[in-house]
Amino acid sequence: MGHHHHHGHNHNSTGNIKVAFAINLVFTIIEIVGGLFTNSIAILSDALHDLGDSLSLGLSWYFQHKSNQGRDATYTFGYKRFSLLGAVINSIVLVVGSVFILYTAIPRLWEPQVAKPEGMMILAVVGIIFNGAAVLKLQKGTSINERVVSLHLLEDVLGWVAVLIGGALIYFFDWQIIDPLLSVGITCFILFNVYRNLSDSFRVFLQGKPHGMDLEKLKSEMEALELVTEIHDLHIWTMDGEYTVATLHVVTESEKVPEHENLRIKIKELLHKENIEHVTIEIHLPNDDCEFEDC
Repeated sequence: MGHHHHHGHNHNSTGNIKVAFAINLVFTIIEIVGGLFTNSIAILSDALHDLGDSLSLGLSWYFQHKSNQGRDATYTFGYKRFSLLGAVINSIVLVVGSVFILYTAIPRLWEPQVAKPEGMMILAVVGIIFNGAAVLKLQKGTSINERVVSLHLLEDVLGWVAVLIGGALIYFFDWQIIDPLLSVGITCFILFNVYRNLSDSFRVFLQGKPHGMDLEKLKSEMEALELVTEIHDLHIWTMDGEYTVATLHVVTESEKVPEHENLRIKIKELLHKENIEHVTIEIHLPNDDCEFEDC
């Protein structure tokens, strides 16, 4: 349905994500060099975070563009689920990187190494500017994809504020342990989000019920419609966490085809209010044989 009305918004979304990706990737490279120069494991940890963001933005950009093509003979539901594959790849990269960072950072808790706080503070200010610019760019957009990425980059801005404060504490009080502490904190935050994203991705891949969807309530509402005797074989899943699909069987005593069509319209209207975009309905009479075992 939406493919016919939102091409302009989709192209704007692609452009906004493309700019944010470029900003983030350039700064990630600066950050890696700066982290090595300042000997700050905290900055290198945030570089890993920004690398993950760059991968996410790049994949979002690619799949946002890809989704504009719609469905084809090979992928009849379109390319929406490809974004989940990108999320899983991105998560694996972040887990591997996080393990390496923790392996490096944890020994420094007992034997802190000297970091260069001046460089840390300069990079933190630059990080706030770069990530802040990306956030502002994405906040001009209207898509859910842009809003999600914008919030993610806003977290990066707050992370750089923490690095700025940490650099100041090292500069004024020589608290070198702050650097590995920040690193461990940032990495644990990354791993927490990776776990949450992987959990959500696998739920979608395994066709789990979308979060917040009350199947019994929906079934009761549909069975309350006039002429409906029973609803069964109800399946609801999501293609990518946003585009939701439903299939169901409707039993009715009515043998009139026009009434069947009215039932389809009413049920689709009810499900569309629950943000279920794609609905497939099979209508049959009580004595009809059903070919599915769970009918």
